[in-house]
Amino acid sequence: MSLRLSELQYGSLLSYSPNGGTPKDLHSQGVMTLLKTDSFLQPPPVLMSHWVAQQVRQNINSMPFATLFQPTPVLVPVPSSSLMRAGTLWVPQRLAAALADQGLGQVVSCLVRTQAVPKAAQSPARLRPTARRHYETLEVQGRLSEPESVLLIDDIITRGATLLGAANRLADAFPNAQISLCGDADREQP
Repeated sequence: MSLRLSELQYGSLLSYSPNGGTPKDLHSQGVMTLLKTDSFLQPPPVLMSHWVAQQVRQNINSMPFATLFQPTPVLVPVPSSSLMRAGTLWVPQRLAAALADQGLGQVVSCLVRTQAVPKAAQSPARLRPTARRHYETLEVQGRLSEPESVLLIDDIITRGATLLGAANRLADAFPNAQISLCGDADREQP
């Protein structure tokens, strides 16, 4: 069985260089760390998730991915590679909530990881889970009427396998919905 979707429209506010050593690369790595930990930016103190949402809201009309927010989408945070435990930091959910607070969608946390998979960023490329493996370990839970537009929200996109698996799982549940994604990408070379 092949996956229904093989490509997705996506938008990214930020990008970073995971291995570079220039001052610009090191700055981008620091920003990525702030995002992954949803830490405070100074001044004034604002959580990184809120800063991202504010930047999207303030600049939406000039951003190349503005169409992802039209019509107002259902924002679905992407589960991490591990199984969620109560009290665990879930940055995609925080990003989705911050975007919703800015009037850019409605959060529906309907995607659940049913079996842990290796973390892509910490695995050699050849051992990273495939889109098929992510699809097999994700499930749509809860009741939701068919949305017109679904926007997957993630913090860091390495190669996109997690998102393709998640998008295909959602496409099965909502075959008429337009599914796209928004997250921050690294500039990793294959």
